[in-house]
Amino acid sequence: MKKDTVTKQSIIGNKNISEEIVELIKQQILNGELNPGNRIVETKLAKELGISQTPVREAIRQLSGEGIITIVTNKGPMVRDFRMQDVFEIYSLRAVLEGFAIRLATFNATEEDIGHLQAFHQEMKAKLDDDSITSLLQESQYIHQTIIKLSQHERLTSMYKSISFQIVLVNRILGKKSTKAKEVEQHGELIEALVGRDADEAERVMRRHIHRSYLEFAELKAVDSSEFKEGTWL
Repeated sequence: MKKDTVTKQSIIGNKNISEEIVELIKQQILNGELNPGNRIVETKLAKELGISQTPVREAIRQLSGEGIITIVTNKGPMVRDFRMQDVFEIYSLRAVLEGFAIRLATFNATEEDIGHLQAFHQEMKAKLDDDSITSLLQESQYIHQTIIKLSQHERLTSMYKSISFQIVLVNRILGKKSTKAKEVEQHGELIEALVGRDADEAERVMRRHIHRSYLEFAELKAVDSSEFKEGTWL
């Protein structure tokens, strides 16, 4: 939903307008129109969209529940600024969820499922020499999301979905320093782990993969990550 296409007429009878506003705010954050620390003025947003404050308030409540918006006393809703502790919690939770997901996927994925990921990875490789493509971050995210799906674990999938936007935000920051070659290499190892069908090894590979990303983020931010020992991840 683009803000300039939202009119009173377009939302009359729309019971999911608050969900549309959630997606709008998320897109503005991803686009850099809203940045960590920026205020979201409910009255202003409602006026811009030509709607009442009620769905805006509902959207803010949902975003707050997802940890994307924080309500600051005397200031109101603001885009959350992730501290290093937040980043640690996001990555360490990913290590648990995705480690378990790939473990399950080694049992549940069909040969066709794995073949699809292998073909997708080959397409990623083909993009290495395409200068018009500057990032493979979305392709990498697709591989992770597919592994979650292949776990065939509904509650795990639901838990992962609840932090998925936070994952995207942190990955966006890290992805600015990532190279296409690194994305291809590091995500190829996940697919190879699935091919091997060794559940223990696949889980170790995934946990190492996510731990490495966390260390890269800490290095990017010049933060000492030694307090979070490798043994707490693997």
